[in-house]
Amino acid sequence: MRLKLWLRSSCAAFLCAASLCAFFLAAPAADAAPLQKVATAWMGAQETFPIWYAKDQGWDKEAGLDLSLLYFNSGMDSLNTLPAGSWVYAGVGALPAVIGALRYDISVIALCNDEAAANAVLVRPDSPIAKVRGHNKDYPNVCGSPQTVKGATILTTTVSSSHYALDKWLHALGLTEKDVTIKNMDQAAALAAFEYGLGDAVVLWAPLTYVGTSRGWVVAATPRETGNPLPLLLVANKSYAERNPEITARFVELYLRGIEYMQTTPMEELLPVYLRFYTEWAGSEYTPELARRDINAHTIYSLDEQLSLFDITNGPSKIQQWLSTVAEFFFDTGRINRAELSRVHSSAYVTDTFLQKAREERAK
Repeated sequence: MRLKLWLRSSCAAFLCAASLCAFFLAAPAADAAPLQKVATAWMGAQETFPIWYAKDQGWDKEAGLDLSLLYFNSGMDSLNTLPAGSWVYAGVGALPAVIGALRYDISVIALCNDEAAANAVLVRPDSPIAKVRGHNKDYPNVCGSPQTVKGATILTTTVSSSHYALDKWLHALGLTEKDVTIKNMDQAAALAAFEYGLGDAVVLWAPLTYVGTSRGWVVAATPRETGNPLPLLLVANKSYAERNPEITARFVELYLRGIEYMQTTPMEELLPVYLRFYTEWAGSEYTPELARRDINAHTIYSLDEQLSLFDITNGPSKIQQWLSTVAEFFFDTGRINRAELSRVHSSAYVTDTFLQKAREERAK
């Protein structure tokens, strides 16, 4: 009997010790730093994939961050929530970035992509606009002429990359916005309205560009065909970034890690993940072919390439030059005044500080 009691008590003690051991092994260390919660703002488009993938893989937690990804229909929609403190980092187009620098004191801290080939003016195949190509000999692939475009009704999202694409198309034809009627709609509404028969042209960004072309609509122009780069930028609440340089550098590094995943992963392996991103994040179903086109239409840049584009050793950087061109568009269309144009030309809101910090962290 004593032997049984001894064995029973010994087993109980062993199990208790094992349980306590398991508890302490599973429990986080008491002095472990809590994750830093970071709110970010994005659209349902290619530029969101690198950070979505970083979050999906848990890389943010490895970096001590807990990212939340907020969905917005456009860059201006996200900027309008910045004063309320909704987010501290975002991916926005060049036009919202310029407005954000002037109105909301944001900083441009990195480059998401160049989407000059992914924004397009689309017309129906039976449109008179589609029948004329190369009116301006400097832009042989651009469709339309002053006679076929003047007076047209065009659907697009104003103060956006698609609006910029529209302006550059009109400029290539010797026209201005005063020569057409612009209907402001969000992208999904513009696509649906044009399909329903409204408007003479629609200007879309990816991936809706490819939805349009899959329906037989003709690309009249893209910014690339009119000789204009169109950057999509990583921006930050300036005061937050300056107060939290290490967090900002870690965030930039996460985004760059996502870019490098895209650059080094074979297309057939990347496509299923990219399609899952559109389904889970954007709530959109696309075919592998549309996804492939979307990936190929966006130029993305490694850390070294970005540092080169932000370099000011020999004067204004490439990024500053691109954004100055966007500011000229705003000035020409009366959306900013000359003093604001000068502020953009000064480029004080563009910084490579956090790209440099990301490089330093990699070198350790």
